Amino acid sequence: MIDFKKVFVDTAPFIYFIEGDDHNLQYREKVKMFFKDGYNNDKEFVTSVITMEEYFVFPYRNRDYSFIEMFNRLVATTNMEIVEINQEIAKKAAQIRAEYKGFKAMDALQLAVACLLNCDLFLTNDKQLKQFKEIKCVTIEELE
Repeated sequence: MIDFKKVFVDTAPFIYFIEGDDHNLQYREKVKMFFKDGYNNDKEFVTSVITMEEYFVFPYRNRDYSFIEMFNRLVATTNMEIVEINQEIAKKAAQIRAEYKGFKAMDALQLAVACLLNCDLFLTNDKQLKQFKEIKCVTIEELE
């Protein structure tokens, strides 16, 4: 398992963990083991309101509110901190986008939260974010 003290969890890991099906069973198991290992070893989990917005679209669209309940249960079980976006985060995100020209605004905001909360790992499935230098960005397929 990848060693970390505090991890920012991007949207994709939630999707694979909660909505996992036969097509992405391998990713679901990897994320499940990641959360379990982190929980058992008192690691800190962080995400943001952006993750909630991105994740909740599918359940609301399909009126499958059980996915939202599972999201909330995972957040509660892992004692995950959900961060709101403020001016300091917006400024940091702008700096990130200035340096990494291909990054989308939402990704930059997520990375800014992770930086300002001193996360040492950013779990995502966006390979483009691996070029970010301030925090180690890991994709789900890289999990052991």
